[in-house]
Amino acid sequence: MTSDTSLFDEISLGALTLDNRVGLAPMTRTSATEDGTATAEMARYYAKFARGGFSFLITEGIYTDEAHSQGYHNQPGLATDEQATSWESVVDAVHDEDSPIFAQLMHAGAQAQGNRYTDETIAPAAVQPKGEQSPLYGGEGEFPVPRKMTHEDIEAVTEGFVAAAQRAEAAGFDGVEIHSANGYLLHEFLSAEYNTRDDEYGGSAENRVRFTRDIVEAVQAATADEFGVGVRISQAMVSDEEHKWENGEDDAAVFFDALSEAGADYIHTTDGDATAPTFGDDGPTLAEAAIEHGDAPVIANGGLGDPETARSVVDSGAALLTLGTSALANPDWPTKVKNNEALDDFDFEKTLLPKATISDFEVPAPADD
Repeated sequence: MTSDTSLFDEISLGALTLDNRVGLAPMTRTSATEDGTATAEMARYYAKFARGGFSFLITEGIYTDEAHSQGYHNQPGLATDEQATSWESVVDAVHDEDSPIFAQLMHAGAQAQGNRYTDETIAPAAVQPKGEQSPLYGGEGEFPVPRKMTHEDIEAVTEGFVAAAQRAEAAGFDGVEIHSANGYLLHEFLSAEYNTRDDEYGGSAENRVRFTRDIVEAVQAATADEFGVGVRISQAMVSDEEHKWENGEDDAAVFFDALSEAGADYIHTTDGDATAPTFGDDGPTLAEAAIEHGDAPVIANGGLGDPETARSVVDSGAALLTLGTSALANPDWPTKVKNNEALDDFDFEKTLLPKATISDFEVPAPADD
C-alpha cells in the first residue's frame, strides 16, 4: 500500500502553492441566471468544496462570447462585464476558504443545445455530432448540423477566449482552463473525424491542434505572468463516448508537445477511467501520454474516487488529480481521506435527476452573523 503523503504533500502549480494534490473537477451544473450571471447559491456551492479540503477548484464550463459559445440554458458566462462582476462573490467565497479557483472557458461548438443568442451552431466542418442532446441539461433530440467556420469566425472565437480570460483575471480568478475536451469546439478541431478542413487548421495533427495552441498562447500573452492558463483534453466526447484520435498516441504526442510549447501551465487529461490504457490494450493512459510527450504538469481525471486509485495516478507521475462525482458525494473528500474516514457512495438519481443543477445538490444556507 502506498503512503498518504503522495496525496497530501504540498505542491506548486505555477505561481500557486497547494496544500494537497486533490482538486475539484469542472462539472456542468446549469444553475446561473438566464442571462448568465453567477448566483449566491453558486458561491455557497463552490465554497463548500474549498472548505472540504480541495486544494484547488475548477469551475463548470463558462461561455466566452455573445455569439455561438453558449452550450446550455442557465450556463454562466464571462462574455460581459456584468457576468464577470457576478463571479466576484464566488471567487471571494472560495478564497475565504483558502483555496484558489480557475475559470474553465468553453465554446460549445456543434454540441450546443441551449443558446440565448442564436439557434445556429458552428464547428470546424459541417459534421453533425453523434448521439442526442442531454435531458440532464435541458436538451432533447438530435444535434443540428453546424455551419463550417470561416477564418473570421476563428479569429472572433479566439478574441472571445482572450476577453473572457481578462474578465476572469479582473474578477479575481487565479487562472483559467481552456476547454479542449469532451467534444466541444476546440476538441472538434482536434478530431480528424469532425475536422475535415483542408486549410491550416485541418489535416495533420499539427494543424488540428493549431486552434487550441493559438488560444493558449493568446491568453498567456494577454494576462499576467502569475495568472494560470491550463488546458483540458480528452479523446471521448459527450456526444460520442467511443471517439478516439485518428492516429492514437502519435496524435497525442503532437498535441501534448504543442500545448506545452504554447505555454500551458498544466494539461488536464480526462478519461472514463484515468488508470486504464487508452491507446490499445498495452498503451499508456491518457495522463501517462501527457507526461511522456509534454512538459507541463499533468492533472489526471476519471474514476479516481477510491483513495488507492487516486494515489496510483500520482505515483505514476501525475502532479495532481481532480474528482467529479466523488466530490459531489463527498464535498469534504480530502478531509475524509486524510483523516481515514469512510466515504459516501455517489447516488446518481439523488444528485443529478431530474436536472443536473445545483438545486439538486445539498448546499448549506449561509451562517447567521
